[in-house]
Amino acid sequence: MDESNAHLTVHRTCVLYSYGVCSFRGNAQRQASSWRGKVITLLLLTGVTGLVSWMYFTWADDFTHTLVSRGEILTQPRVFTVECSEDYKKYKFFPGCTPSKCGRAITDSVVTLEEAQKLRRLAERGLSLAGSDGGASILDLHSGALSMGKQFVNIYRYFKNELRDVFTEDDFELYRDVRSRIQKVIAETFGLDSKQMYLTKPTFFSRINSTSAKTTHDEYWHPHIDKETYGSFDYTSLLYLSDYGLEFGGGRFVFMDPSSNRTVEPRAGRVSFFSSGSENLHRVEKVTWGTRYAITVSFTCDPDYAIDNPSLPVQIWTL
Repeated sequence: MDESNAHLTVHRTCVLYSYGVCSFRGNAQRQASSWRGKVITLLLLTGVTGLVSWMYFTWADDFTHTLVSRGEILTQPRVFTVECSEDYKKYKFFPGCTPSKCGRAITDSVVTLEEAQKLRRLAERGLSLAGSDGGASILDLHSGALSMGKQFVNIYRYFKNELRDVFTEDDFELYRDVRSRIQKVIAETFGLDSKQMYLTKPTFFSRINSTSAKTTHDEYWHPHIDKETYGSFDYTSLLYLSDYGLEFGGGRFVFMDPSSNRTVEPRAGRVSFFSSGSENLHRVEKVTWGTRYAITVSFTCDPDYAIDNPSLPVQIWTL
């Protein structure tokens, strides 16, 4: 091999080992210059990344507030008043019910821990029959809708032979009683005539874990407005059946106000409720570990959209 070919071979080797040291002076000088440039670039990128991270976490700390933590126990509703949106003017007005006083509230005194645990076991038994392939499954005792794979089935038809071992009449009685108490506290808090409020659909149990979404039905974390998504909604409530930080991570409920985010940390037996218009834009954080159980209970002022309390089909007991 002549001198020129030998020099070419070593030069290629130096190029391949871009962070190595080449013994030839000319290549060493070029390598040193390249190294200095890379170091400067790396320092700049590190500085920018650090600044962005600091700004993000500082912003998150400054603009996210916890309305109620899991460790607190509220014996009276904690109420936060917000100005009503224009949304309700697009719909028929119902005196004594249509929101004129808007806001959000949280209480731990409507449902006991024991009752929440019984309702959770009800949800677990029902959802054990099927469940979504993704991270979000629902069970609707009113319509019978149950997540199954990438679709929904009617639990009363699809699993009618198994239901005697899954549900009892006591389960449904407890569900109806809890629903009534939630309706009462909403009416008292917002100054409504509870007789002018009607249960509406969808009202359902939810089970959320960290499994990746398989369909859009699993993407529960998107910001939304209940009144826009479901025109019949006037008041939305959630009864939590598991504890944030103990049984699951993530999964906090987030009100997205113009100047800040305000979170509710779930606690078994805790009820959170709010007027359903755009004054209460919200989302649920992605669950990062464990399993989050809750019931969404929805109310309308329009009797045309009312639904009945659920009951076990008679044929279940005649099989």
